[in-house]
Amino acid sequence: MRRVAVVGAGMTAFGEHFGLGIKELLPMAVSEMAAHVDKGLDRADIQAAWFGELTTSDGFPTGILADTCGLLDIPVTRVENACATGNDAVRNAFYGVASGAFDVVLVVGADKVRESSARSTFWEWAGLTRDMAWDYPLGLVAPANFALHVARYLHESPATKEHLAMVAVKNHKHGVSNPKAQLRYEITVEQAMNSPVVVAPFNLYDCTPQSDGAAALLLVSEDVVARYTDRPVWVRGVGLGLDRVMHQHKKDMTTFPPTVKASKAAYAMAGIGPEDIDVAEVHDCFTGVELISYEDLGFAEKFGAYKLIENGVTSVGGAKPVNPSGGLKAKGHPPGATGVAQCVELFEQLRGEASNQVDGARTALAHNIGGPTAVSAVTILSSQQG
Repeated sequence: MRRVAVVGAGMTAFGEHFGLGIKELLPMAVSEMAAHVDKGLDRADIQAAWFGELTTSDGFPTGILADTCGLLDIPVTRVENACATGNDAVRNAFYGVASGAFDVVLVVGADKVRESSARSTFWEWAGLTRDMAWDYPLGLVAPANFALHVARYLHESPATKEHLAMVAVKNHKHGVSNPKAQLRYEITVEQAMNSPVVVAPFNLYDCTPQSDGAAALLLVSEDVVARYTDRPVWVRGVGLGLDRVMHQHKKDMTTFPPTVKASKAAYAMAGIGPEDIDVAEVHDCFTGVELISYEDLGFAEKFGAYKLIENGVTSVGGAKPVNPSGGLKAKGHPPGATGVAQCVELFEQLRGEASNQVDGARTALAHNIGGPTAVSAVTILSSQQG
């Protein structure tokens, strides 16, 4: 396979964009991406696009992207894979370039979760991301779904609800310096633990907000990278993993097997291990998910994640900073955009341009988990070609 690089990245702010639709957010993200290509971008160079969108709030997704961004002469493919959608769009675009089919491609992720009424958006797309025959009729929407895992994890591991609160405190602190983040304020452990209960063991500050937003990346082959930048960020590895859909079929509720599978595939492709990751954007739709993911990604031993958050290892300034953007918890979570936006953050980190910069970052990892914890995607980026 040919080597593939990211040479441009951009995104909108994440938040409650009641005054903006997908048709406005998409060109905003693509234009910012184009403006950040060091040597400039002629949009006629783009040969294909992949669009990650979970909700279909404004109608036909690929046609809307092509129409609003002036991409009517290229193939546009929609990717939908629950909350792993954005990262999976990156994976598909990567293979499009690595295979030799294209030299220059666009990846866009976007969603409008807050655009319409709860019934017409949240309940419909939430149903599409889990088992509709058994789990969903029992009320296993996202908070309840992940609560089953985290409750069991807290039962079996030394971790406590205070450790969940520490994750929220860390990510809120990180989000303050991110101008694109939705929740730019700090909280305390006491505030997190005393906030209203959503579903045990999650309180309000354990949960990510619903968000609107869009993000975009430009991926190019090694053959043309010098046309766009002298400081590329290389896609070193990608992986996708799956698991059983229904919870009664899952063998162990204290781990997410899709993350283990996806990360192993990405590490193998990149030729590195978890010890080589300098900074990561990890799926923290709920605080306990971040803790479990430390272990599944190989950052901590089984049931040892609490040590990382206790000792500040995953804070900026620690040995393994996680979610310097604020994560889903503070930056926000438009599902189709999230994985792409994680790569935008890591592109900036690896070029030394991030708002919450990690010193010496050379290799980075983006991770999503979605559906009824049945799918995960991992992308590894590096400032070094490898």
